[in-house]
Amino acid sequence: MPENLLTQVGIPQQKHYNGVPFPAVLSPNPNVVHTTKSQLPQIITQQKPWIASVLHQFGAILFRGFAVNSASDFNDVVEAFGYEELPYVGGAAPRTNVVGRVFTSNESPPDQKIPFHHEMAQQVPEYPSKLFFFCEVEPGSGGETPIVLSHVVYEKMKNKYPEFVERLEEHGLTYIRVLGEDDDPSSPIGRGWKSTFLTKDKSVAEERAAKLGMKLEWIEDGVKSVMGPVPGIKFNQERQQKIWFNSMVAAYTGWKDARNDPVKAVTFGDGQPLPAEVVHDCLNILEDESVAIPWKKGDVLLIDNLAVLHSRKSFTPPRRVLASLCK
Repeated sequence: MPENLLTQVGIPQQKHYNGVPFPAVLSPNPNVVHTTKSQLPQIITQQKPWIASVLHQFGAILFRGFAVNSASDFNDVVEAFGYEELPYVGGAAPRTNVVGRVFTSNESPPDQKIPFHHEMAQQVPEYPSKLFFFCEVEPGSGGETPIVLSHVVYEKMKNKYPEFVERLEEHGLTYIRVLGEDDDPSSPIGRGWKSTFLTKDKSVAEERAAKLGMKLEWIEDGVKSVMGPVPGIKFNQERQQKIWFNSMVAAYTGWKDARNDPVKAVTFGDGQPLPAEVVHDCLNILEDESVAIPWKKGDVLLIDNLAVLHSRKSFTPPRRVLASLCK
């Protein structure tokens, strides 16, 4: 069997849902002599269908114990999967291209937490279906990338706040963010409009924003972007289940900087404000159901963006976690 090249292992941080651990953790099979730690790209190429089935079942896979030592090695791993690259246009986080398809993850300061979100959930129609993260340098402390199953969050919110969820499904959400001209590395949403839309031309920025379903309103020192209304809940066709596919908590609790007030960053799609107590309790549910695995150098985390939300804990440097987004 091809899966014998890899073995599933258990780690203390995993949660179990109906007997299925979350996330899956795959390591080199010590019983297969010809399998070496440096062969992860070759193993992926050979066993793509099986790995895809694992991702479908578990929602996320942590590859641990392989010799993935550099950004270039990580790029080889991403390329081995054969997913089409998704250009990072319209996203809020400041990122820098490192090599090939590899970028820095959110470059906001280490003392800032990044709230739970599906990557670019506020984007229509372009958001990634798969995310890769790679630990090049382990954090001094903290710095985990917590993950949580989206359908679990939906079910718990539906049970606890049925009227709120019904309203969310009916009206969706509208996201509002003010962008400066240039990037602000002190902010987790500090990407300026020039790098967001990959242009210095305002008319080109407007065209690219329109393709994303985003409206731009130019102001004195930047631009206000309005996205929505967009769905707050999606139906995952592959898994036949509803998912909590939105950035509600992230926007309401984390879109804060010199230009942005998080309470004004997201509303119901009809413009009505969100009830603060429900949003904050949603954050509690996300945290209660999440899994936070301490990074080890060489770890590669593959996330199905239609199944799993992720976040980032604050940390003590050093820490270098790289990312790649796929269609």
